[in-house]
Amino acid sequence: MAGPYCCQLLGDYGAEVIKVEPHGGDATRKMGFFRKGEDAMAFHAVNRNKKSLSLDLKDERGREIFDRLVAEADVVVENFRPGVAERLSVDYKTLSDKNPRLVYASISGFGQTGPYASRGGYDLIAQAMSGLMSITGEQGSNPVKAGVPVGDMSAALYSAIGILMALLSREKTGEGQYVDVSLLESALSLMVWETAETWGTGEVPQPMGSAHRLAAPYQALQAADGYFVVGASNQGLWHRLAKALDRTDLVDDPRFELNLDRMENLDALVEELEKTLATNTAEHWIDMLSESGVPAGPLYNTQQAVEDPHVIARGMVQEVEHPVEGTVKVLGVPIKLSSTPGQTEGRAPLLGEHNRELLSHLGYSDVEIDKLETAGVLKSAAAASVGV
Repeated sequence: MAGPYCCQLLGDYGAEVIKVEPHGGDATRKMGFFRKGEDAMAFHAVNRNKKSLSLDLKDERGREIFDRLVAEADVVVENFRPGVAERLSVDYKTLSDKNPRLVYASISGFGQTGPYASRGGYDLIAQAMSGLMSITGEQGSNPVKAGVPVGDMSAALYSAIGILMALLSREKTGEGQYVDVSLLESALSLMVWETAETWGTGEVPQPMGSAHRLAAPYQALQAADGYFVVGASNQGLWHRLAKALDRTDLVDDPRFELNLDRMENLDALVEELEKTLATNTAEHWIDMLSESGVPAGPLYNTQQAVEDPHVIARGMVQEVEHPVEGTVKVLGVPIKLSSTPGQTEGRAPLLGEHNRELLSHLGYSDVEIDKLETAGVLKSAAAASVGV
């Protein structure tokens, strides 16, 4: 997921992204939920704004095609286990010798060096080994991973950032460089509060459910009809919250006077707040607290989130037309640029859809392309993504 999502981000903001796939296509094409066509909806979610080239990189003719693409490419992104790119002769050293301006990004479970480099790595492994799972869930619960693939997604984001920094550096030096990103380090880098606590106190952080590690009250609280969330993360907001709830008695209570006091007596604090919150609905309290300047919000499921009027107004729900699926809903772009805004009009490609277009661009004749298709060169390979 990390490589495809990284390249989708770049494609959303104008990069021409060529997705090089094996005969059966990216594994995500067959993963999860299907609607009308042969490609799973998960594939549509992370592969828009791309062109698909089905290519056998184990065949010399396939590598020649790949080399021609790389000769005019700005970026190559690969998401293999370390060593696979070298065996296919599409590694950084091989390609950068042919194109010194090339920025080459490798995304793997554990990175290209270190004792675990050769291991296969998935998001679940990264969440477990980074310590992230140890602080997720409720106190005393079984191990729980984050609901979204944090290791994969953060590695995708870091890779996109690394690629952009390398391209900026190339503007000054004229030389490309190698970008090495791992799922483990990406997940671990998010553990800023937890590592600070570990190094600062010598104690191992524990899971806290929806509560904040450093401030209270900052968590889900129960109203008469269900939960909502409140973020009174500093002393001023705490006073506003107590006033809005007509519970100024809590401000004078020595158990809750300062943030440290509230953290030490968190269970008692929640109990007191929920006594009051139980007298009305979550919507009532969200409106009241928002008017009082206290951050609060509903606890949505996925469907409710994408139907929220603010989410829609910000363009985070988009529709693209697909020749098989018809209208497909996709998430919009989260970074709003005033002069060069991102766009989602480019749908996910069919497998090998752009073979002929891309090879024609590289100078292959129709006859040559037909021969390559007959020989299976354009049908069986390992996966990579090339941004031209």
